[in-house]
Amino acid sequence: MYPNLYYAFKDLFGVEWPFLRFVNSFGFFVAVAFIVAAMVLAAELRRKSKQGLFQPTEMQVMVGQPATIADLLLNFLLGFLLGYKIVALFILDSSATEDPQAFIFSSLGSWPAGIVLGLFFAGLKWWEKNKQKLDKPEKRTVRIWPQDRVGEITIIALVFGLLGAKLFDIFENWSDFLKRPSDYIFSAKGLTFYGGLICAALAIWWYAKKHKIGFWHLNDALAPTMMLAYAVGRIGCQVSGDGDWGIENTNAKPFGWLPGWMWSYKYPHNVNEVGIPIQGCNDTKFCNELPVGVYPTPFYEIVICFILFLVLWSLRKKLKIPGTIMALYLMLNGLERFFIEKIRVNTRLNVFGFQPTQAEVISSLLFISGLVLWIWLNRRAKQQKSTKE
Repeated sequence: MYPNLYYAFKDLFGVEWPFLRFVNSFGFFVAVAFIVAAMVLAAELRRKSKQGLFQPTEMQVMVGQPATIADLLLNFLLGFLLGYKIVALFILDSSATEDPQAFIFSSLGSWPAGIVLGLFFAGLKWWEKNKQKLDKPEKRTVRIWPQDRVGEITIIALVFGLLGAKLFDIFENWSDFLKRPSDYIFSAKGLTFYGGLICAALAIWWYAKKHKIGFWHLNDALAPTMMLAYAVGRIGCQVSGDGDWGIENTNAKPFGWLPGWMWSYKYPHNVNEVGIPIQGCNDTKFCNELPVGVYPTPFYEIVICFILFLVLWSLRKKLKIPGTIMALYLMLNGLERFFIEKIRVNTRLNVFGFQPTQAEVISSLLFISGLVLWIWLNRRAKQQKSTKE
């Protein structure tokens, strides 16, 4: 396992770069997932725009204005924070930055680096605005297509997705959260996918309505994108060993050609630091492994969800009724997660005498929602066709 990129580079390339301890493996693959998703989404929105399924919106922008005090202060603050914390990881004594996550949430940092980088960022903003300055600033009308808004959509999905994932994880572990709230609030660990999916979906729905982006066509473009992003994000879960593993598995391998870790794995050096000490490990952190092998469920989801992405991607041009790709995504996502929960460690709820996991409840609702949506969309399309005839 590689709890952060320092361990990955040390093992794979034989180099020890201390600053890589700051880059959490899970967070790294989440970032990669959002970048890949943004690229795929932009391509699909561009294709739909060429088909005439989207129309641009017009907005007026003021050009030629010099940088305002607010512009300069905002950029200085951004630069200061990056210098005070991120640059400090490279220049401060290693004893202060050995635990990057704890360092980020502490008051420690480098004032000189923060001030210098803050002034640099403010200077860049002033130079950029001054280069574009006109003798007489003017309003111009620009046309913006949905694919031009992918950056904004991605940021909204990132912010509300992480917020929702964290909130749902807190709700799922409420009693433990009350005992040690700071461990949940200030930790990069403990993110619940469905919480992120629901909150991000609501935020994007509001954004699409505000900017008059065709709702169902946007959903159809997002469906394969989200499946692919989930598959890539799960790589981070598997690589870091963040606790999303399965139940104990001491059964013999079903196939001789199957690598042992694909069937039962102890997640050595996992980021949660759970299990028993690893003999011979002399690091100050991440020296534990599970006492018994478990099903590597993140790996299973990587494979399954990538295959489901290919299915959705291959059908996106064949299913002509707007919204049906999203309906299919909801059903496939619900089925995949419901069945993986059967071999996955998770907190169970108590609902009318039943003890499902939170993910089982939500995945069942997603499947039912997708099925109802599929039926409704197809019936509506038939009615519209018969009316026209």
